Amino acid sequence: MQNIASASTTWLHSAKHFRWRPLLISILGAALLAGTFVAGSYYGSNGPLGEFTLARWNEDLATQRALLDKTRAVVNVQVGALATRVGQMQAQLIRLDALGRQLTEVAKLDRGEFDFDRPPAVGGPRLEAAGSGPVVPSLEDMLNSMDAAIDDRGRQLTALQNVILTRELARQIVPGGRPVESGYISSLYGQRTDPFDGRNAFHSGVDFAGIAGTRVLAAADGIVSHAGVDGGYGRLVEITHGNGFVSRYAHNAKLLVEPGQTVKRGDPIALMGSTGRSTGTHLHFEVLRDGRPVNPLAFVRR
Repeated sequence: MQNIASASTTWLHSAKHFRWRPLLISILGAALLAGTFVAGSYYGSNGPLGEFTLARWNEDLATQRALLDKTRAVVNVQVGALATRVGQMQAQLIRLDALGRQLTEVAKLDRGEFDFDRPPAVGGPRLEAAGSGPVVPSLEDMLNSMDAAIDDRGRQLTALQNVILTRELARQIVPGGRPVESGYISSLYGQRTDPFDGRNAFHSGVDFAGIAGTRVLAAADGIVSHAGVDGGYGRLVEITHGNGFVSRYAHNAKLLVEPGQTVKRGDPIALMGSTGRSTGTHLHFEVLRDGRPVNPLAFVRR
């Protein structure tokens, strides 16, 4: 009887065990399927692969594409502007080089000092960091290099201009050319017989005979240091030119300038006459260098 009761208990336990396990598995499986369906439905419509998200991606792509097109247009405009600037700078550099070569040839200067056919010489020790290699210059570096080249040409032209102006100024202040509009040389510089007493005397200038009223011209640029009557010179004009040069114009009938006035080569300064110690209408022309008379004929022939 006891064995029968024990067997009944074991069977009931086994029956319970085999009855609820499949049911529990079935319930858990159904719940998992339901959760998967719900999650799939949610993420399918609103998740990464949903129509809403794809639409957002398309909008973002369209926005980025439009921004890229706009950026490309801006870059094209900037590149065009830079290309125009580079072209203008190159044209300017070519003009500067041509002008520099022309001025150098006209002024007959040394090409070694003012050489517009080659870029300026540069140099220095090579300081290269470990592992570094050749670097392609950027557009900004190229523009800066061209700016530097133009600046160098500008400095050379400025120096060349100063040289030419200095040389021209030196030429302009040295007496040269005929000091009268018309006339002929009637007496030379040096020893001669004095026309008043017949004695041997030194003549410190060159005489130009001509018609009364003939215009007397400045032999070089300068400042009128004297304009008035001066003893045997009669009505005298004296011009100080610089570098020790002074020119004198004597025996004039009328003076056309005043002391302190600036004159240039060829300006009329007086009218030819016969004032002072003179035997007739003529101009007495003198040139002094550092206070001493020199032969004016050398300057007249210039």
